[in-house]
Amino acid sequence: QVQLVESGGGLVQPGGSLRLSCAASGSASLIRTMSWYRQAPGKERELVAVISSDFSTNYADSVKGRFAISRDNAANTVYLQMNSLKPEDTAVYYCRAFVLPTYTYWGQGTQVTVSS
Repeated sequence: QVQLVESGGGLVQPGGSLRLSCAASGSASLIRTMSWYRQAPGKERELVAVISSDFSTNYADSVKGRFAISRDNAANTVYLQMNSLKPEDTAVYYCRAFVLPTYTYWGQGTQVTVSS
C-alpha cells in the first residue's frame, strides 16, 4: 500500500508560478514511475509530466518549457514546478505512482486556479 498526498495548489494570476508536492508514504521504496495528471471541468484527465526511477522525464506538449517535474527519493516526494501559468492550466492536479510489481496509486488531487 502507498498513500499519496498532494499540496501546493491555489489561486495564482496568469504568468505566475506554483510548486506542487506529492508526498508518498507506506511502501514508498517500491515506487518506480511517478506522474502528474490534471483534470479540468468537463474534460478528461490528462498526463502532464512523468519522471521515471532513473530521473528521465517527459512532458505534455502544452506544458513543455513551463513546467518541471522532479523527485526526491530520500523524501519520497515528487514535485511539479509550474511557471508562466495560463488560465488553461486551471484544473485539479493529481499525483500518480506506479508501484512494484503492478500497482497504481492516486492522490486526492489539489486545485490549481489561474485567474486574474
